[in-house]
Amino acid sequence: MSDSDPSASPRPGTTSTTRRLELRVPDMDCPSCAGKVTNSVERLEGIDHLEPRVTSGRLLVEYDPALASEDEVRERVRAAGYEVDSGESELTLSVPDMDCASCASKVENALDGLEDLERIETQPASGRVTVAVTDGIDRSAITGAIESAGYEATFHGEHDDGLIEKRTILTSRRAVATAIGAVFVTAGMALKFVVPALDPALASVAGRTYALSHLLFIGAVVIAGTPIIRNGYYSVRNRSLDIDFLMSVGIVASVAAHHPFEGAMLAVLFSVAELLERFSMDRARDSLRELMDLSPETATVRREDGSQETVPVQALEVGDVVVVRPGEKIPADGVVLAGESAVDQSPITGESVPVDRAADDEVYAGTIAESGYLEISVDREADDSTIARIVRLVEDAEREQTKREQFVDRFASVYTPIVVVLAVGLAVGPPLLAGASWNTWFLRGLTLLVIACPCAFVISTPVSVVSGITSAARNGVLIKGGRHLEAVGDSDVLAVDKTGTLTEGDLSVTDVIPLEGADEDDVLRRASAVEDRSEHPVGRAIVGYADERGVSTDDIRINEFEALTGEGVRAEIDGTTHYVGKPDLFDGLANLSHAHATTDGGVTLESMGYESTSQCDRAGCLDVLEDVLPRLEAEGKTVVIVGTADQPFGIVAVSDRVRPEAKWAVSRLQDQGVGVVMLTGDNEGTARAIAAEVGIDEYHAELLPDEKLEWIDRLEREHGTGGDERGHVAMVGDGINDAPALATATVGIAMGAAGTDTALETADVALMGDDLTRLPYLYELSGKANDVIRQNIWASLAVKAVLAAGTPVGIVTVIHAVLIGDMGMSLGVTGNAMRLADVEPETPADLESNETER
Repeated sequence: MSDSDPSASPRPGTTSTTRRLELRVPDMDCPSCAGKVTNSVERLEGIDHLEPRVTSGRLLVEYDPALASEDEVRERVRAAGYEVDSGESELTLSVPDMDCASCASKVENALDGLEDLERIETQPASGRVTVAVTDGIDRSAITGAIESAGYEATFHGEHDDGLIEKRTILTSRRAVATAIGAVFVTAGMALKFVVPALDPALASVAGRTYALSHLLFIGAVVIAGTPIIRNGYYSVRNRSLDIDFLMSVGIVASVAAHHPFEGAMLAVLFSVAELLERFSMDRARDSLRELMDLSPETATVRREDGSQETVPVQALEVGDVVVVRPGEKIPADGVVLAGESAVDQSPITGESVPVDRAADDEVYAGTIAESGYLEISVDREADDSTIARIVRLVEDAEREQTKREQFVDRFASVYTPIVVVLAVGLAVGPPLLAGASWNTWFLRGLTLLVIACPCAFVISTPVSVVSGITSAARNGVLIKGGRHLEAVGDSDVLAVDKTGTLTEGDLSVTDVIPLEGADEDDVLRRASAVEDRSEHPVGRAIVGYADERGVSTDDIRINEFEALTGEGVRAEIDGTTHYVGKPDLFDGLANLSHAHATTDGGVTLESMGYESTSQCDRAGCLDVLEDVLPRLEAEGKTVVIVGTADQPFGIVAVSDRVRPEAKWAVSRLQDQGVGVVMLTGDNEGTARAIAAEVGIDEYHAELLPDEKLEWIDRLEREHGTGGDERGHVAMVGDGINDAPALATATVGIAMGAAGTDTALETADVALMGDDLTRLPYLYELSGKANDVIRQNIWASLAVKAVLAAGTPVGIVTVIHAVLIGDMGMSLGVTGNAMRLADVEPETPADLESNETER
């Protein structure tokens, strides 16, 4: 495949925004195959041209990236029944000094010239470059290309992690050179402006007199400006119109035009600005380093002969037994074999209170055994541990641009060339057209040239995204990309599942009402035998209760098991089809309006709290739908009927405890202006009771999975601004049973994802612990992140506009442009973004007191 390859330019007649994509489709080897593929892809909006090449099994696609994406094209090819063979692999490199948009641009331009390089992604906030390459590419060619842009690069894995070590910026060669240059400038200024009598003329060259101060200024340019001019050379070499090129032009032109003071000030001030920007960027990278530092570097392994050996964590294998002493970090994900300890799981789940862990309990790498000795069987290698996957996902989050980042990039690509042209016009226009002073207008043009750099504007969003996402990860919330961070704050409604989200998901059987001569054990035996093959929480609760009661199902033979989505299950027991599920499942089957309670042993319906309504000659007549269901559902219980097509055998009621923080979390969300709607497959009565308990006004019950999707769509339409503009709806659920609804919502949020691979990989946002207090925190963080991004963007634009307006009238000088427009704004937007690290989760007072008591 080839994407954004300079050699793969769009065909004549297409717009400049058209992208060309080359896909390998090996099984597309006949005209009929090509027809199916093209018909499928043509359904996408934004496809400009398709060219199937049957002989080589390739498909060339030209498309508008604003209307279609590479992933959508690939999906349409697969929908036609053909696999896409990318033939590529992904490589990640650490590029320590690539810490700004200008740097990233040079690196991209340098890599663009390589063959067999399919995709390039630069991430200046973390100093990483990711490239997709075809098999057999020479790695040295990649590092060589980056080095040709003036940056050192190493492949991820050649160091301990993907981030370089923290740089000693203040003692670096660049800092020392800048300091010496500053001394030269200060001395030159003293001679030129304070004691001009001590500033003798030393030489005259080409009709220009050079005093001692001039030589000091030129010396400052040579010492402090050399790195800038060197980077400017690489900018020219890689056809990059960036700040290094603009500053280099400004410095050289100043000296050449006999304005060495301005050139020296540019060199020194810009060097100081770059050093401060690096320091600020390192603060953003520190948040990623803190995540990486959570895992210990070594582990103590107990061998079969009882001996202990300290080994690197990377050397651990599945099945190894590691020893963890009090106060040590757990080195790997695994299961406790022996010992007991309170474990601080805050690095993973964000939970502030340690949890007790003993034999057969699961533990995570990076958590801390606080009070006891543990022996743990490793069940994941280091690179596949929960914390390792969190770090990878956080690192990759920067790769996905937000809508605001896309706007900034588009704006910057237009802004810089226009301002450069205006700067040139300002420098030469008035002298040529009106005979004005060349010196005056040269300096004003030079000032506007400095203002042309959009560095602060471009980094305003990614540095905010990195700060917000890493801050969330430290508090047990994994956000999978900047656009999801942005979308949470923009969402108007939060749709909430009931079971396992508002409730703890730890269901227990509360009532068993036998019918038609069956006893409780018989009801449980039938229900447990059928539900034993189900993964539904209600089914697991029934099976667990039967086990506790000692009810055995060993003598029951199950055949033809089938899960009935949203209704229950059915299976054959000894040749007879049994049903276990919602009352609605029995519509048209057993008559629930006229059943008979089993009242043997002196137990009466009255003693059970129900009234008997005589409907026949038999005693114990009971209308299940009118007498039993309303009462159980009003108590917030889920009702399950056990029976066959001919008769019911019993009623099982299951209850789930509402999470203690649920009411507080819902209230806080509502205070933040978020509409909370409960969507559940449970019955109307239970849904009403739970909604009332937690303070939710709008709820929708008895929903099948596809009906939840319909409600998500309906909520998006209801909360839209009119026309085709739809509202934003977030959905929070368990990440597995609610997967379709989570995928449909604007943002899917999975609860308790720490031990769930599916939720961790598929959700847009994952709450690592079962803690609803993280939802108000997530919304607060997202809202503040959106505010910070908007502040950064508009402040950058406003400052640039004010400086640009003041330049032609002489109010703004080169010093203002560098100190305020470049250095000041870059530091400002970075510092503003760092404020997101101060956003902390809030815990309700009653929960805090309970935790303290424990």
